[in-house]
Formats: sequence, structure tokens, C-alpha cells
Amino acid sequence: MRKPKAFDAAACRAEFPLLADPPGGKPIHYLDSAATAQTPTAVLRAVRRHETMSRANVLRGVHFLAEAATNAYEGARQAVADYLGVADAAEVIFTGGTTASINLLAHSFGNGLAAGDEILLSELEHHSNIVPWQMLAERRGVVLKVLPVTDEGRLDLDRLDGVLTRRCKLVALTHASNVTGAVTDVGRVLEAARSVGAKIMLDGAQRAPHGPLDLPALGVDFYAFSSHKLYGPTGVGVLWGRRALLEAMPPFMGGGGMIERVSFAGTTYAGIPRRFEAGTPPIAEAIGLGAAVDWAKDLDWAGATAHEMRLAGRILDGLGRIKGARVLGPAGLQNRLGVISFAIDGLHPHDICQWLDRRNVALRGGHHCAQPLMERFGLAGTARASLAPYNTDADVDALLAGLDEAAAKFA
Repeated sequence: MRKPKAFDAAACRAEFPLLADPPGGKPIHYLDSAATAQTPTAVLRAVRRHETMSRANVLRGVHFLAEAATNAYEGARQAVADYLGVADAAEVIFTGGTTASINLLAHSFGNGLAAGDEILLSELEHHSNIVPWQMLAERRGVVLKVLPVTDEGRLDLDRLDGVLTRRCKLVALTHASNVTGAVTDVGRVLEAARSVGAKIMLDGAQRAPHGPLDLPALGVDFYAFSSHKLYGPTGVGVLWGRRALLEAMPPFMGGGGMIERVSFAGTTYAGIPRRFEAGTPPIAEAIGLGAAVDWAKDLDWAGATAHEMRLAGRILDGLGRIKGARVLGPAGLQNRLGVISFAIDGLHPHDICQWLDRRNVALRGGHHCAQPLMERFGLAGTARASLAPYNTDADVDALLAGLDEAAAKFA
């Protein structure tokens, strides 16, 4: 990997066609990357090249187009492994996204659990890391335990000993919250989980877009994330797992591609990763994801992170000057991402978002698929601004000016 150039926000933004050359010529202030990030030219070029020059199915074809498609698809798997810092690319399973990854784990890992076994979640989780486990509880009789959050919107790790028992088989937590932006202290969770013999899965949907990972150093057992938040196409994501754990898990879905031999007397399954990739996979999308992580690996993340945090500080300071504004999450910049959820007295989150939309500022409004967390804080929903390396001071200026106007007019 070549040494990244020093981070330049304007140069970074220029790599994203929608932001560099917006329709109608009016700047787009895109502050909704926690939902779906924009896509750089390098990714669009890779997907177009596959679809126009080597479109074919993978794995079983022997003609030159199928071989080219297979090489690109498996090359994307290796690129993801490199981004995650893992040596064994076969541990990378392509799925439909974070939701699909967690559902796969809930079925395949969950198949080995018994009634009374426990899974630890938290109040901070996205619905995608709650509902699959509730469905498993209905099927298998497992017990779900919930780790509370602090008033600052962080996991209350001081309560771990009270909710972790020897019956716990899996700790499934967010790596970074899609609502509060808080980044989990994985080391403390890992120590507690290992003390009771539990495995750990992290929902990395929000953390993965903010720079390469070192999963061996992190020490977890499973990791899930989505392409569309990591500057890649929609419809594809990843479940990474330790080889020994994946090999011990039964397939989630059956069909072509995940078998060695089929007869009516019985079927033998392929090894990893193929046993978890039944049917025709999202080929172009995975190739796009491979291009996205290659693009991300070449970014100066120290510079990009400092840039994002400076912008986040400006947003937090601006909200602090608005009467009736409340930030749901850490007030400072330590151990957090540039994901800032807020409410303003007298204003519905959707009204805030619609007001800003008239000024070409794109926010997200609602419960952010985290209704238990909203209930914890006594809110129906919030508005949310989320940052990426391509955001600039002009985006923050437009956001704060629009919020000042809305507060003055409606609050």
C-alpha cells in the first residue's frame, strides 16, 4: 500500500461526483453519511468496468469473462481482508449488508445455542442488532440481557459484571453508535466477556467507514459492516469471523454455490466462505466494495479524523448556543465519531430536516432504528448530522445558519 498523501478536504470532496458537480450547480451539504455515504469516482469506475467489460457469473464458469469476474470478486474479498487487517481472506463472508450479516450469525451461530443460554446486547443498539436476537430467543429459548447506557449516551461498562454470567455465549454490541456517536471501549468488553467464556460480535456499520481496522489486535470473534456506509454500493456487506468458529457453524441458506455435492440421499457443504454465500452473490456490488476499501486505505486517516472532529466540534458548539437544543450523546470529542443527534424544544425532528432541506442541507430525522434508546432518553426521535471526510466548513456553516433560522422562527 502506498503512503497516503496528507489529507486535503477539498481534494477529497472533488473525488465524489455528486458533491463536486451537483445537479443544478447548487452546493449539496450532505450530512447524512451515517445512513448512506456518497461514492467516489474510483468505485463508480470499478463497477462500470465490471458491468461493461467482464459481466458474468462467478466460481463455476470456465470462459474468460467468468474467470475475469471471479478474479475481481475474490480480489475484492482480499481487499476487504486487508482493510480489516486479517490474514485469511476466507474469513470474509459477503452478505447483503450489516443486517444480513447479523441475521446470518443469529441463525448459524445461534443454531448451537440452547434454552437458557444468554446473549448480551445494549440499549445503544440499532434494531438490526436487536430483532434477529429476539427472533432467535423465540426459536431457541435463549435469554437476552441488556447493558444500560449512561446519561452521556455511552455503554455503562461499570454495569457489565451485573449482566454478564457464565450462561452468556455471545456479547453483541455496537462498535460505534449510529445515534450518539460514542465509540465502544472494546478492551473492557473483551476482558469481561472472556472472563465468562463468551464470544464477541461487533456491529461495525458506523466505525468501519472511518478508517482501516486491525481485528486481530481488537480481539473480537465476529465483525459486521455494510458497503453503502463505507463509500461503496448498496446491497452488499461483510460478516467476518474467526475461521474455527465459521467452520463450526452450519449454513444459513441452501442453494447453488454453497455445496460440494448434492443428492437426494444428502448434501455435503462447501468450506468457508462459500458455505455462507448461497446463490449468485452481489458480484458488481462486492467489486465496488473492494474498490471502496482500496480508496479508503489510501486516505490519510489521521488527517481525515482530525478534520471530522474539528467540524464536529463546530456543530456541538453551535448547538450549544441554540436555546432549547439538546444533544443526545457525548458533549465532547473524546472517543466519539462525527455523528451528532439533537433535539430542539418545540421543533419536530422531521420539521428541522425539512426546513434544512430547503437550504440543500441533508440531515436524517426520526428514531434512527434505535427506539429503545429513544425511550431511554424520553424522546420520540432526533435530527442527526453525520460527517465524512468529504464534508467542509461550508456544510457546517449552512447547517448552523439553518438551525438558527429554524429556532428563531418556530421554537
